[in-house]
Amino acid sequence: MKFAITTTRAALLAVSLSAAGAASAEDLKFPDKCRSDMSMSGDMMQGHDMSKMDMSKMPDHQKESMEGMKSMDMNMMQGMMQKDPDVAFNCGMIAHHMGAISMAETELKHGKDKASKALAKQIIEAQKKEIKEMSAWVDKHAK
Repeated sequence: MKFAITTTRAALLAVSLSAAGAASAEDLKFPDKCRSDMSMSGDMMQGHDMSKMDMSKMPDHQKESMEGMKSMDMNMMQGMMQKDPDVAFNCGMIAHHMGAISMAETELKHGKDKASKALAKQIIEAQKKEIKEMSAWVDKHAK
């Protein structure tokens, strides 16, 4: 699959990214209201335990991606454990979008392909906007 970006769209994207600031995924906070009081059992975490992985021989981009995935997975599971389905959706999606930003930042740092890097910039911009919208919704509606 190819992703085309027009010169006009690239220019608009560059302007909006510079106006939006250079906040990273780490600057975004997973809302406290998305965290669950329920503890995670071993069964729920099966297949998601990355602590036993030997990452010492992985290239930097893989290590960074795996670290981002660890954070996203835990936060997404916490969010999805909310009793209210609308809150669970928004909380889970916030974490999912934060993971997408982390992956896109890794692409910008290590990637070489111009089209992939342009797509990563688009993803960061779109996901940050949606995270702000969903976080505001959670703040207003979650109990």
